[in-house]
Amino acid sequence: MGIVSQEAILELQALMDSVEEPLNITFQNVHQGFRAETLVRFLKAREWNVAKAHKMLVDCLHWRVQNTIDDILAKPIVPSELYGAVRDSQLIGMSGYSREGLPVFAIGVGLSTFDKASVHYYVQSHIQINEYRDRVILLLTIISTIDDLNYPEKTNTYYIVNAPYIFSACWKVVKPLLQERTRKKIQVLPGCGRDELLKIMDIASLPHFCRKDGSGSSRNAENENCFSLDHPFHQQLYNYIKQQSLITEPAQPIKQGSFHVDLPEPAAEETEIAKSLESELQKFEKGNMLSKSTDGIKTDDD
Repeated sequence: MGIVSQEAILELQALMDSVEEPLNITFQNVHQGFRAETLVRFLKAREWNVAKAHKMLVDCLHWRVQNTIDDILAKPIVPSELYGAVRDSQLIGMSGYSREGLPVFAIGVGLSTFDKASVHYYVQSHIQINEYRDRVILLLTIISTIDDLNYPEKTNTYYIVNAPYIFSACWKVVKPLLQERTRKKIQVLPGCGRDELLKIMDIASLPHFCRKDGSGSSRNAENENCFSLDHPFHQQLYNYIKQQSLITEPAQPIKQGSFHVDLPEPAAEETEIAKSLESELQKFEKGNMLSKSTDGIKTDDD
């Protein structure tokens, strides 16, 4: 790391030293004892511009305080049948670790329907997975708009597999609009990506939809389905949240109801990308060429 980078870290650290309560408390939950590494993530996300990184980080802390994100791991989605419905329609799961020890998360982009609960439950579940990853998994392994603004630079690489033809067309439109740092993180693999992914992870960590030859994605693969509520990751996550709820409010029954979170406004760059995508999709709409089998894999960094 160069002298300029070190100076930027020290400058941002000095700015954060003046942060008062309750922002300082939630900042501790963000960095989990790895303060310098956290500052680097926000600096990278803002091209090492200290003023912009500081604003991004402070905005993130305000968002956490205003939405009581520190308490979200003590707010289980109940009853369990409702949580199961969320898992069935919001396909995401941790399939294992890469050879570098990074958690591997699989996302069923095209197969997620988001139609079995209100949007607040899906947002709640998404943030809980992020927080569990940062506060529990990443400590043990030391390692959308909400993610970009409040969990920046947490993903090492995105791998796109089982992509339909229309994705290639859209990707050509969107790719030039992305920052170079973001473009480098995204790799579109042919078919299910099995051979390429086995270079960075063992077959035991390979998501179920990547273990078969061919481009078809299967939610009922013979291999363990990391999207399923029965998968160890989701069982451990849900049990952890229920246990934290009992510790926080031991005498109170677990209340049913979603955890409402204020959604930040998308950046201008994201709005431009959305408009470009909409324009491209309209070209294919009449041809009914859309496929619902796209999947994604990401390895999360420390």
